[in-house]
Amino acid sequence: MKTFKQLRKNCKNTPIAENAPRLALVGDTATQFLAMALRGEAISRGYDLNLFEAEYNQVERQFMDPSSELHAFDADYVVLFQSTHKLGEHHAMLGESQQCALADERLDFIASICQNPQWQSKKILCMNYPEIEDTVFGSYANKVEASLTWQVRKLNYGLMQLAQQHPNLFVCDIAGVQNKIGRDRMFAPNVYVSTEMVLSVDALPMVASRTIDIVSAMRGQFKKCLILDLDNTLWGGVIGDDGIEGIQLGHGLGIGKAFTEFQMWVKKLKQRGVIICVASKNNEETAKEPFEKHPEMVLKLDDIAVFMANWETKVDNIRAIQQVLNIGFDSIVFLDDNPFERNMVRENIPGITVPELPEDPGEYLEFLYGENLFETASYSGLDKDRTKQYQVEAQRVSLQKTFANEADFLKSLNMVSIVSGFTKFNTPRVAQLSQRSNQFNLRTVRYTEADIDAMAADKTVVDLSFTLEDKFGDNGLIAVVIMKPQNAETLFVDTWFMSCRVLKRGMENFTLNTMVAEAKARDYKYIIGEYLPTLKNKMVEQHYVGLGFKTVEGAETAQYVLDVDTYQPRECYINRK
Repeated sequence: MKTFKQLRKNCKNTPIAENAPRLALVGDTATQFLAMALRGEAISRGYDLNLFEAEYNQVERQFMDPSSELHAFDADYVVLFQSTHKLGEHHAMLGESQQCALADERLDFIASICQNPQWQSKKILCMNYPEIEDTVFGSYANKVEASLTWQVRKLNYGLMQLAQQHPNLFVCDIAGVQNKIGRDRMFAPNVYVSTEMVLSVDALPMVASRTIDIVSAMRGQFKKCLILDLDNTLWGGVIGDDGIEGIQLGHGLGIGKAFTEFQMWVKKLKQRGVIICVASKNNEETAKEPFEKHPEMVLKLDDIAVFMANWETKVDNIRAIQQVLNIGFDSIVFLDDNPFERNMVRENIPGITVPELPEDPGEYLEFLYGENLFETASYSGLDKDRTKQYQVEAQRVSLQKTFANEADFLKSLNMVSIVSGFTKFNTPRVAQLSQRSNQFNLRTVRYTEADIDAMAADKTVVDLSFTLEDKFGDNGLIAVVIMKPQNAETLFVDTWFMSCRVLKRGMENFTLNTMVAEAKARDYKYIIGEYLPTLKNKMVEQHYVGLGFKTVEGAETAQYVLDVDTYQPRECYINRK
């Protein structure tokens, strides 16, 4: 974790980048240092922020007045920071019946923001409320609805419920930060009384980090995969030396308890959709034995997407895993108890995250909780199937090696795709893929569920979703295309993204064939595609050219046009269902 001094230095040394994401900070206390910390943290993640800081304590005016500076700024992300201190000041001046309604009033205000058409297309990051134990009632406050304790807890619970109802609302859990570091470190009274700043200098980097975690996740920068060492990381001891009876695991007292609870955490990550892999210097048979036979193992082989146990280097094995998964190294976290192995991986695989685990395994979990490595901006029930999908992908890779040519291999897969528009059933997955897709994403436009619903209702929009199933299993929804009329003869490809795990199976050709068929059915003559470069999507830089589009001369961006009438369907071995 960087210090506030380091974050401030980032801001001083970096001029605001052109086309940087626009973030607005609106608060009821002094936020100058928080604004600096937010931008400094974003810069440390590899991107800048064009940041607007509203005047002190003007929250209602900034949101509700159409002529306000906040409205004029037109932010991509809006951070709303209403402090427990100001809430407590207001609470103290109210009668008992009004105190009982305080949380509901604040929740109604936040709901009105989310429902306002002006803000529905924006991402609202609302910081929740760290508790202040004012001891007016002591612990009896839990029985008194009018107490500040009751109202703060009700407010935080209500925020979670609002976030479920409004796809554009995200809760930044700074109450959780205070739970982790303690109120005495979160709040400095001597600083507050002279500056109105409710976050201490020590707490600012942690709050900024938690906030930028969410922004980064919404920008598609998040961790998808956890690669684990085994000996002294997943269990205590060395399986090759100690044997299955000698390794340390279990729910009783002793260090084995720490490894078992660590495995429980990994299991929950897998259930959430994080891909779990193993990279171990071991004989494969020996390394797998605990997963198959040890009664205290929480993780089983079915939980591991790719299992690499051999005597190659960790670097080589991680690269091999990355090849199977086809994700960026910056989407991967590697955990290993050995400092030498950690350094080797850091030095040889740029972008990968390698936390500096504590020496004591008993401290692993608390350390990892504080790192918040797996922030996400979306979640669906389909995420839990991701491990199985990658296990099956490893089988496909193995099968491909047995065929002399690619065409025969693709024919053997018996691939089928269901093509449909956006529906209430697939909208959450479409929005999630919009947030997650980085490499095969031509324009990298992020959409919320509300955005997807609006396009589904617009009859001029061509909205297409694609699934892919083969003899090994169902990959689920793996590609999305959105085309919008540019004029009476032309459709513009607003969005085209696809899961990288289905590359090299002809899905690009199948998708384009479908796009052209839709364009013809609506009497359009041309399709125009655009490529907007990012740090991660260089793989599709020549995508349109490779599909037969012609370069549009004189365009301000990289644009390409396809003549619908002269198009010849491209070869593919996918059947439409």
